[in-house]
Amino acid sequence: MAGVETADVVIVGSGFGGSVAAHRLADAGLSVVVLERGRAWPPGSFARTPAEMHHNFWNPEQADYGLFDVLEFRGFDSVVSAGLGGGSLIYANVLLRKDERWFVKDAELPGGGYDYWPVTREDLDPHYDAVEAMLTPSRYPFDDPQFAGVPKTEAFREAAVELGLDWQLPPLAVAFAPKPDGQPGIGLPVIEPSYGNLHGLPRRTCRLCGECDFGCNDGAKNTLDHTYLSAAKAAGADLRTMCEVQAIRPGGPGYQVRYLLHAMDGSAVSKRIDCERLILAAGSFGTTRLLLGNRAHLPGLSPALGTRFSGNGDMLSFALHTRRDGRPRAMHASRGPVITSTIRVPDELDEDGGIGRGFYIQDSGYPVILDWLVQNMDVRGDLSRLAGFSMNRLRAALRWAGPDHLEHGIGQLIGTGSLSNCSLPLLGMGRDVPDGVMRLRDGELDVSWTTETSRSYLDRVRGTMRDITAALGGEYLDNPLWFRKRLAVAHPLGGAPIGRHPGEGVCDPYGEVFGHPGLYVADGAAMPGPVGANPSLTIAAMADRLCDHLLLARGMSGRSPARGGQRRSGGTTQATPAAPARLSGGRTGAAALSFTEEMAGQVTLGEREGPAPLRLRVTVAIQDMDAFLADPRHEATATGWLDCPALGGRLLVARGRVELMVTESAGGRRRMRYRLPFTDDRGRRLLLSGHKELRAGPPTAIWPDTTTLHAKVLADGVTLGAGTLKLGRRDFLRELTTIRAGSPGALERFGTFFLGSLWQVYRPRLTS
Repeated sequence: MAGVETADVVIVGSGFGGSVAAHRLADAGLSVVVLERGRAWPPGSFARTPAEMHHNFWNPEQADYGLFDVLEFRGFDSVVSAGLGGGSLIYANVLLRKDERWFVKDAELPGGGYDYWPVTREDLDPHYDAVEAMLTPSRYPFDDPQFAGVPKTEAFREAAVELGLDWQLPPLAVAFAPKPDGQPGIGLPVIEPSYGNLHGLPRRTCRLCGECDFGCNDGAKNTLDHTYLSAAKAAGADLRTMCEVQAIRPGGPGYQVRYLLHAMDGSAVSKRIDCERLILAAGSFGTTRLLLGNRAHLPGLSPALGTRFSGNGDMLSFALHTRRDGRPRAMHASRGPVITSTIRVPDELDEDGGIGRGFYIQDSGYPVILDWLVQNMDVRGDLSRLAGFSMNRLRAALRWAGPDHLEHGIGQLIGTGSLSNCSLPLLGMGRDVPDGVMRLRDGELDVSWTTETSRSYLDRVRGTMRDITAALGGEYLDNPLWFRKRLAVAHPLGGAPIGRHPGEGVCDPYGEVFGHPGLYVADGAAMPGPVGANPSLTIAAMADRLCDHLLLARGMSGRSPARGGQRRSGGTTQATPAAPARLSGGRTGAAALSFTEEMAGQVTLGEREGPAPLRLRVTVAIQDMDAFLADPRHEATATGWLDCPALGGRLLVARGRVELMVTESAGGRRRMRYRLPFTDDRGRRLLLSGHKELRAGPPTAIWPDTTTLHAKVLADGVTLGAGTLKLGRRDFLRELTTIRAGSPGALERFGTFFLGSLWQVYRPRLTS
């Protein structure tokens, strides 16, 4: 329709799922529009004063477009964020992988049914790698003298040792050094990656101010706006803030999306955009509510919609008045990043004798300004000090004999601050029971969820928190909500879970909604149960996997020209694009054949010291099998990334080429050539040039010859370094699972070509 705005992909939400998808798909050459209901929050813009905090809540009806959206349900309260970067703006930075054995299969739920994860840790590991390469997590450097003034870390470790618990420093998405693997320092300028930063403002390393959950005004957190979204914008993604999606409908090239464009004065304008692919990433509450509210227009949605809600086992408590050797023990909860260390309590699924459902407990913190609020909770101490101060002033007045100095009296009135100084919040999370149900009541989201079915799990978490508090010499206090058997949920999950079939989940294991091709869920709503660990990394890894699936299904593995010969960037379409070819299963524009290859090894760079590790992951795609077989170079496209710390970390390969089984001589020698352009962290345009050499020999030579890539790193034809990369056996098995054929007979024809080439090289030869 002329005048209707269109895009290849619309993404609703900019959290850990939406941001990953925005970057991956924009970098592959698709026109991507991200609709985020909140506004951008550059460093320095987060509220700190009482007046600013008064308006720092999401309430468009009152023209408040703040960071926090506080939701109250019947069994729990929850806080989510509104802003460009989603939950990363207010999370506590922890990037832990889901425990391998916690990907449960057919675990019975108390209310009936089963807890089933249709993906495995092995499925997600390469995607965990990819996300970590982008977010560059590091562990808290508490052994460094500059960062040693955070006593809660050491105290937490001592408690764990005393109790025989597993203690660790988890990876944190925080810049403690100006660049990854650099020397840590406080308040140093952060060196931006090659794609820059969408805010255009300087960042500095962590100042240990404890403000992570309130928004980092220093930009020390590697939040999604500083990483994935900045890279997405550099790749051409259109990031739109203050856009709250109201309705989704099948139509146009795939889906119609209607949204409100909010203005800061409280007004709003209704807008529409059409897209071929629609990715919902508005969080567990936002995505589930959109699907429930538009169910009548999306016929055939799974009956599992709204099910499998979980709070990821969240539990908050406090260790008050900690002591050691009879003396107050300082915790300084307001110093450092919010979380520095974690304790893991094993699960019955583990091999180390765990009982029941496993969990993590982490030291926690808050901004220094809250020390005053915490201290004011000491009502008895306040009254006692006030009475003492008043009596002293009365005595001084009765025996007045000259000027009186008040310093000592005022110090007594303020007190020692032992409650705030010697107390520590404890944050727990783990494998609670995912049996909550989400539905709409009078148009509002309602969640039916109780702590009863998770009572044994919650009691174990509270018991361990009590033990930790005792080891710290403190007094245990439950979250006041617990007195009403309510929870504070920071990690809502479920509502549109993945599953093996529509009877089990709303989406398939890649996040595509059953019965609605091109509609995806890429956030916490897709989780079929609790992650157990902090869920952010797993949500991002699942989104990265979703993008591989989407691009392969669309016949793409990286950048390609826009359909109809004209690149679109989310603007109004001026010409009707060419109709894409329809293939089996109703998908569009699939490559004839594609597969993903991953190799690792080392390269020695002349201008650097020693060999540098390098990992390569590319998707090789053959667009036209006839042309491929007729071409003596047998050329295919290759897109993906290479990861080399010495060159700047994970670097994108956008327009690579691979030649497969090129005949080198009449003697039957073959070569596979790789030409993979990329840009390093210094902005240099480099080329990874490599080849695999296949020479006549015994069949035992097939494996080393076809899995060893001899590689060089070139700059304008000059060799900067060289080395070898190898395909491991596990990588090879994983590669087999990535083969996708998009046209009839393509796999058989490619197999005949490839195996025939191997036969020509390694066939037995008669000698005289």
